[in-house]
Amino acid sequence: MSAVLKSAYQALPKTFLPSAALRRRQRRGDIFGVLFLAATLLGVVVLAVLLITLVFRGWGWLSWDFLTHADSRLPERAGLNIAIVGTFWVIAITAIFAFSVGVGAAIYLEEYAHDNFWTRVLQVNIANLAGVPSVVYGLLGLGIFVELMQMGRSVVAGSLTMGLLILPVIIIASREALRAVPISLRQGAYALGATRWQVVRHHVLPAAFSGILTGTILAMSRAIGETAPLLVAGAAGYLAFVPSSPLDSYSALPIQIYYWAQRPQREFNELAAAGILVLLAILLTMNAAAIILRQRTSRTRW
Repeated sequence: MSAVLKSAYQALPKTFLPSAALRRRQRRGDIFGVLFLAATLLGVVVLAVLLITLVFRGWGWLSWDFLTHADSRLPERAGLNIAIVGTFWVIAITAIFAFSVGVGAAIYLEEYAHDNFWTRVLQVNIANLAGVPSVVYGLLGLGIFVELMQMGRSVVAGSLTMGLLILPVIIIASREALRAVPISLRQGAYALGATRWQVVRHHVLPAAFSGILTGTILAMSRAIGETAPLLVAGAAGYLAFVPSSPLDSYSALPIQIYYWAQRPQREFNELAAAGILVLLAILLTMNAAAIILRQRTSRTRW
């Protein structure tokens, strides 16, 4: 059989035989495939080592008292209660501001705005703002909300600063979700006499809602772990009371973890590791919620 195959191979026209250049390209492709796999495995290994180190250092400090006690100068009495409450205050106000403004801007750019020079300039600038370092947004929030608008170092000032940080991401994600809705859905509604707003409100938005919601939750997941904007905008490292209104001073989980990590005592470094585990748990919960909501809200409407 091998002799028959060999003779058949030799009988093939030369145009069908693999050339030396083709074999070299295949070898280069195999080499790059191995390199990319090694890079992926390296990232996974580093992440696994980091998580194991955090669990090893911080697991022993996780308890109900750790979640319900306020910060203290004594490590055995320190907790995350004030930071957790402040984080949820910031995230709630950030979500209201960023979702409403971001989705509204995406609807305008995708459904109402004309394709002209100024619209294209606006779109380019929104895409560029998504890559601006977070500390720049902190300086912007400090100058506008804290100083110019006299909001002080309050929950609402920090929330609006974080809203500016994630606003470009929400706009881009919402526009992609709206763009994914087939044009035939819009044309069918227009053919039945619907106005532009009726088409957007009753047909386009429900069809794109799962993508918009997913992008918003993932953007909020980014915001909840940011430290630099909150530091610049005035989040407190130590707070003696739980914030009860948007005008109160506040702390947040990233800020609390940062200040614990700066302490020279080994116990506070272990508390910082435990705080990181709590923050990771919240982030994973939000990401899981995004997946579940996407599955439950995504429906075939065309």
